[in-house]
Amino acid sequence: MAGPDEETQGEVGWFCVRCVFRSGGDSASRMYEERLTLWRAEGFDEAIAVAEDEALGYAAEQPAMEFVGLAQAYRLFDEPGHGAEVFSLVRVSELDPPAYLTRFFDTGEEKQGHIDSGA
Repeated sequence: MAGPDEETQGEVGWFCVRCVFRSGGDSASRMYEERLTLWRAEGFDEAIAVAEDEALGYAAEQPAMEFVGLAQAYRLFDEPGHGAEVFSLVRVSELDPPAYLTRFFDTGEEKQGHIDSGA
């Protein structure tokens, strides 16, 4: 059975690639950034290659930042547009929803704002 990249190799499509970066010199100021970019490519290998090249350039332009080497790609099913799914990652876990969210998404260390849900 062919893998997902083998089935679409040579067929140009849209790919979203998530790359991870680290900035800050000491542990107190160290931050990690997850960055998603869109690419037209002929398969996962090409999408990751161009995203990694761009990631290295992005990191070089930022003070004390490095690309940590993680690149994950997702092939879009539809053209990018309003409401289009641009990335999906499935993870197996025995954690209940609150523990899962705390472990992977809401550790308390994120640099993010909150929205007013009462409007």
